[in-house]
Amino acid sequence: MQAAFSSVSRKLPLWALLSTLWFGLCASMAAAHEVVPTIADLTVTDGTVRVEMRVNVEAQMSGIDLDLVEDTDNAENAADYDALRALSDSEVEALVPSLVETLNALPLVSMGGEAVSFALDTAAVPQVENEELARITDVVLTGVVPAGTDTIEVAWPAGAGDLVLRQQGVDSPYTGLISGGDSSGPIAVAGGGAASGWQTFGAYVPVGFDHILPKGLDHILFVLGLFFLSTRLGPLLWQVTAFTIAHTVTLALGALGIVNLPGSIVEPLIAASIVYVAIENIFARGLNPWRPAIIFGFGLLHGLGFASVLGEFGLPEGQFIPALIGFNVGVEIGQLTVIALSAILLWLGVRAARMSDLEGQEETITDYNVMFRAWSLTGSLLIAVIAIYWVIERTLL
Repeated sequence: MQAAFSSVSRKLPLWALLSTLWFGLCASMAAAHEVVPTIADLTVTDGTVRVEMRVNVEAQMSGIDLDLVEDTDNAENAADYDALRALSDSEVEALVPSLVETLNALPLVSMGGEAVSFALDTAAVPQVENEELARITDVVLTGVVPAGTDTIEVAWPAGAGDLVLRQQGVDSPYTGLISGGDSSGPIAVAGGGAASGWQTFGAYVPVGFDHILPKGLDHILFVLGLFFLSTRLGPLLWQVTAFTIAHTVTLALGALGIVNLPGSIVEPLIAASIVYVAIENIFARGLNPWRPAIIFGFGLLHGLGFASVLGEFGLPEGQFIPALIGFNVGVEIGQLTVIALSAILLWLGVRAARMSDLEGQEETITDYNVMFRAWSLTGSLLIAVIAIYWVIERTLL
């Protein structure tokens, strides 16, 4: 037994180092400026086409390829974005006409194959209150509808990230997610282009998944905290079940507008939930009777966080249930993917240990338990440190 432990201990530093590097990378992302989609409401009435956009002007004008990065801190020209972030609201407003010129050159909107030239109606730029959040500007564009057109097509520039397009003022309106470099395809001006229930469900699954991997770092760390508790499948199933039921409830209530707590309350509490789970992993050796109930409570908080993200995309009228279910399924797939990847990495560590001079089933079991405990302690400690930083940051800012 002593020989087995010595052999395993020689391999533990490698896996502890890998854990440290992984969570160190996560820590470097903690202050990232997350890339958010642009949201546009499209209305055609009385010979006028109107586009109301919620857009991060600084990110669009920085030259960062928003199709390739999930946060601006990871871009090569992140300094350009930071310089634009430092501008006053009036200085950012002065940049909006240049953005309009870029969109007109695309063009942003075509009707009957003819480009629509937009004029800037209004631009409302907020002051920066939180350096860690994107500054979203409300921009209104207006253009003239070409005569005799009954279809409209919206394009979005390559490198501009995602565009959530919502048609307004018609029955069965079009709602869709347009990636950078793509277009909506023809949309009936009179409406009727609403997606079916299955189409809506399919469209929102990747939205939910994307919020976990790669964008949901806090949710990733929470799920990892659940995984790090025990090598047994039972405790993991109890925790994941409690968490899933809870966040599904508040996700639905939040999306319906029945429960609405400000992010200034929800986000620090989410970070605190991660701290608790990580610290308990360090001292507990198995599933305590009260842990599933506590995880359920934390799941209620995380569901409100999911609801705020879903609110950024908006839920299409008439397709609320398929969109909500699709988003939630995407979240679940993302969480299970995190657990699966963690299990694979742990298996690789065990496999590496088995290639040593260990002999006998008893020693192999010891190898697995020691490896998992080292991984769990290292990971949980680093998760706790990151989450404590988040609690402080989200409370003070």
